[in-house]
Amino acid sequence: MAHALPLWSAARLRRRPPPPVLALVAVVALLALPVSGGGADGAHPADVASGLAVLYCAVRLVRDRRRPLSRRGAVVLGLPVVGLAVAAAGALSPEAGLTGLGRYLQVFVLVPAAVVLLVRDRGDVRLLAWSMVGLAVWQGAVGVHQYATGTGASYQGEQVRAVGTFGPQDVMGMATVVSLGLVCAVGLALGRTPVRHRLLAAGCALALLLPLALSFSRGAWIATAVTCAAQLLLAGARRALAVGAAAVAAGVVLVGGFGVGTAMLQERVGSITRVADAPDQSVTDRYTMWAAAVGMWRERPLTGVGLKGFPEHRDGHASLALSSGSETDGAGAGYRRQPLLSPHNMYLLVLAEQGLIGLLALAGSWLALLVLGLRRLRAARRSRRPGQDCALVACGLLVWQLTDFAYADIGGPSTVLTAVCFGLAAWWGLGGGTGAGAEAGSGAGNGRGEVPAS
Repeated sequence: MAHALPLWSAARLRRRPPPPVLALVAVVALLALPVSGGGADGAHPADVASGLAVLYCAVRLVRDRRRPLSRRGAVVLGLPVVGLAVAAAGALSPEAGLTGLGRYLQVFVLVPAAVVLLVRDRGDVRLLAWSMVGLAVWQGAVGVHQYATGTGASYQGEQVRAVGTFGPQDVMGMATVVSLGLVCAVGLALGRTPVRHRLLAAGCALALLLPLALSFSRGAWIATAVTCAAQLLLAGARRALAVGAAAVAAGVVLVGGFGVGTAMLQERVGSITRVADAPDQSVTDRYTMWAAAVGMWRERPLTGVGLKGFPEHRDGHASLALSSGSETDGAGAGYRRQPLLSPHNMYLLVLAEQGLIGLLALAGSWLALLVLGLRRLRAARRSRRPGQDCALVACGLLVWQLTDFAYADIGGPSTVLTAVCFGLAAWWGLGGGTGAGAEAGSGAGNGRGEVPAS
């Protein structure tokens, strides 16, 4: 009889359903798989998994008959739909409109809403953040191996650019994953969790500096530097000085002590300050496409040229300085000339294709999430509530995305990670982790998967 209770408890544990957040962890984990055919075209398994996560969330809502979001949550997350609907109606073809509408809804509405509803507590946030750190470490390790063995993507005539498993057609994929993993690691290291967890997170953050440098992605460098500086300042001036000194020391050891890509890195870093005086062809192409996007907006200022309309209208607005495409090679794929089909600036892409209506709707949603998240972070710091690490992760991911959007737009398999980041930012900003019991799995404040009004 003495053994009956433990056996009964063990049976209950075996019957306990897995936490819903595992559906999101699976989305992150699938990004570790190689891109089929070495390219970035077509649906990645992670995109399929994100669709299944949304479907799973919808089934749970219907089964439990629960109100999915608060009024504020529905407005903030649903605001982009207004501009998207108008832009889809103005697309060149119904197919282009539906394809673009589906992609934007996936990234900025449906998957973020699923994250808000499937993440129950701060433990789930930490699990999801650690899964992103693990993905970044894996992709970073592959990238460092590519650089060391000369099997990466082509850069300045040498196959040394670290691209992970994303291939040369998505050179930003690994840089994005590693940057977001580093942001998560910094947020986890600055929290009030056990010391061993913080030390492990800090070690991962320092280790990820190397593959981030070897990605040769200027936009990712800038966004990561801005975000980590913001996280450190939000965590407190004393920590900012200590961690900043450690990061500088690590950079000196990696670049100066071991000579990690010294010449190429110096040239790449120096090119950031030469974008106006002596820009390379990639910068010239970017400026030309930015000007083309502005030209499209001036032609149709309110509604834009329609979803997926930038490639069709590009030549009519771009100058002769635009090259015919970028050259990609290496990392297990053959030579390919890749057409330039977007302005590599999310704000200008939205402005060109969706006009002022779409930009105000999307940017308004993002700004609302940022303001709400920072306000809750400040309140949590003043009251010394637990969960500061989750707040720094959520706000940091949003700051990184909004900064990186000045140099990049959505596209490629790593885009699904953007959706997860917006979801975590929404979970925190709309009330997740602030209610009683949020640490122990009671949901975003009420234990029923609803986001409370605040």
